Amino acid sequence: MPPTDASAGTGPASAHPDGAGPRADTAGPRNSPFGRLAVEDDDPDSEDTLDLCLPAQFVALCAGSTVGLLSRITRWGPITTPVGSFQLVPVRLDQDLPLVHRWMNDPVVAEFWELAGPRSRTEEHLRAQLHGDGRSVPCLGVLDGTPMSYWEIYRADLDPLARHYPADPHDTGIHLLVGDAADRGRGLGPVLLRAVADLILDRCPTCARVVSEPDLRNTPSIAAFLSAGFRYADEIDLPGKRAALMIRDRVLREVL
Repeated sequence: MPPTDASAGTGPASAHPDGAGPRADTAGPRNSPFGRLAVEDDDPDSEDTLDLCLPAQFVALCAGSTVGLLSRITRWGPITTPVGSFQLVPVRLDQDLPLVHRWMNDPVVAEFWELAGPRSRTEEHLRAQLHGDGRSVPCLGVLDGTPMSYWEIYRADLDPLARHYPADPHDTGIHLLVGDAADRGRGLGPVLLRAVADLILDRCPTCARVVSEPDLRNTPSIAAFLSAGFRYADEIDLPGKRAALMIRDRVLREVL
């Protein structure tokens, strides 16, 4: 559950509006719309993973929609926003690692993403998604041809986050950071969050909700989500932080 950088639109206080990072707790299994969610207790890294015990039929059904997330995002193309032409471009590790690594080592970003350090740490974080099962796709946000933000679009219903709120099938999550200080405080965060949330709802007809979980301390981020049409749904305890559960509902998108 990586952090999100919506604060770019409300001020320079933080580059990570969504304090939800790649961490997950080790709570026991719970009921879900798909069966039982279980954590492998003998895995020392299990707090960062979610192993699902799912019926075979569901696994077959999900294979196309989950693993296919990367290919779908590749086909989404650019969209027009009030701040320019914007496109999500899946990260290419060989080309984009230096840029993402630099952003992760910005102190404002690092406060919430907690991925500062050697390039290998950023590479490991990206590689786990790019070579995983497709539940999360790391992307660059390209505005008028210039990469200026980092996004993770992920299946929240299949993420550790699902243990902390009543997840619905096909809930889709957003993590965001705005990379350079010059792009923060310009009002970009709320505009791009709204645009990407609506893009997900438009391109993924089975998704009824877009969710995020900014750290409660990151008030600029929460304000950006609210400005982007998300509602404050709940407070949830996640490993290392208390978060605000933010939801943009398909049925409310015309009124928020």
